[in-house]
Amino acid sequence: MSIRFRLLFSLTSVVIVSVTLFMLAAYLLSVAATGDYRSVRSFYTIHYSLHPLSEEEESIFLDLKYLAKHDPAKLTDPALLQDYDFQLKMVQAGLLVRKNDDLLYATPNMKEADFARALPAYEMGNYRIRETMNVGSRFFAYAKFDFYFDAAQTEKGSIFVIRERSPFAEVVRKMLPVLVGLFALIVLLTGIVLYRYVTRKIVLPLEGLRKSAERIKEGDLTEELRATTKDEVGQLIASFEDMRRRLQESIRLQLQYEDNRKGLLSNISHDLRTPITTIKGYAEGIRDGVARTPEKLEQYANAIHTRASDMERMVEELFYYSKLDLNKEPFTFEDTDIAALVRGFVDEHAIDFERAGIEIAWEPLPEQLVIVRADREKLKRVVRNLLGNSIKFMVNEPKRIAVGIRVDEPHGQVTVMIADNGPGIKAEALPLVFDRFYRADDSRTPGTGGSGLGLAIAKQIVEGHGGTIAARSEEGQGTSIYFTLPILQKRR
Repeated sequence: MSIRFRLLFSLTSVVIVSVTLFMLAAYLLSVAATGDYRSVRSFYTIHYSLHPLSEEEESIFLDLKYLAKHDPAKLTDPALLQDYDFQLKMVQAGLLVRKNDDLLYATPNMKEADFARALPAYEMGNYRIRETMNVGSRFFAYAKFDFYFDAAQTEKGSIFVIRERSPFAEVVRKMLPVLVGLFALIVLLTGIVLYRYVTRKIVLPLEGLRKSAERIKEGDLTEELRATTKDEVGQLIASFEDMRRRLQESIRLQLQYEDNRKGLLSNISHDLRTPITTIKGYAEGIRDGVARTPEKLEQYANAIHTRASDMERMVEELFYYSKLDLNKEPFTFEDTDIAALVRGFVDEHAIDFERAGIEIAWEPLPEQLVIVRADREKLKRVVRNLLGNSIKFMVNEPKRIAVGIRVDEPHGQVTVMIADNGPGIKAEALPLVFDRFYRADDSRTPGTGGSGLGLAIAKQIVEGHGGTIAARSEEGQGTSIYFTLPILQKRR
């Protein structure tokens, strides 16, 4: 059974039960007002029609009826009428005697009301002798009898024994059907409005979720869901949309990782093929006796050792990056001055700079000690990778590397900058240089080798320190690498 059908069934049941309870309440009200428990119909036709008067009033009415039938002339005697009227007053009723169109006698407290026009017309057959009537704002139950005062049947007369009733019963008698119908209509319209509202606010969004789930099952993650409300359904749609975006991003990253993995395998295959071929060639030369002199043999052995060292370094970088990526490489933090730390790392490469003919230009260092929490060995690896890239790709004269440390007090961080005046990186390659397994060989001098993991390792280490790393470069204008670290404190 669908939610929509259940909702429609529930609202229909509410309408039926509500109308039934209302009608039952109306029936009980009519029983309370009329005293007739057998049928609500008596409230309209039976009770006041058959029993408008009490037992004492009925007895007096029958006496008057007897006189009307057998000696109607006595009904013109004021004394007799006053006597009967007195008896009726004792039981809180009244007497009216009509002759033709005029009132011959009326109970004194009823003379103020306009009974002459309110009394029913003559009905000489006396088919309806008990009924109710309204006189102005007052409501009365009565028993009447129509007769002739003379034998020639020229003067009509009527006797009325009247008892005033509460107008509430008459109002209920007239308004109850209208109220029942109006109540049923209101409940029905309310049910329809609620059904449309709930359908639009709950069923249709859930239907959209179902269709979106079907599309995701088929592999389509492109269609976006929008939450139009902030209620539970809106929160569900927002959560589902967040799940869809994350799943889409996960698949995108998975595809990117797959492409990077393929690129890594291709690069590693290429980079390993060259040293392996070289090692194999030199080994075959030694085996075939090409290196016959000690000098030649030493040359071949050194070449084999160099290529083997390159392969070892490549495998070590792959293993180190995998440990960082899996969070299996522990960090050993200690408080240290970042300026002294970076200067020490750079000074360790002084011989390499001198050999490559590279000038080191220092920007003014901070006058105060800038304390950070750092893993010395891992930060050394970051600086070594950045300096190594600058040395490896430096081709323009004069060769120059700038190193700077800038304190950003508003953001509570320090920025370390290493910039070279090398060939730079192409704009389309710049956003990808820190991606895992990425290597843009053609962005710098070809044939430099490497696994493409140096900057990815640097990014992992810097982010492990709670910092960020970024690159700026223009093709032909050199490259600048910036990484930031949180500041613990500053000391003089």
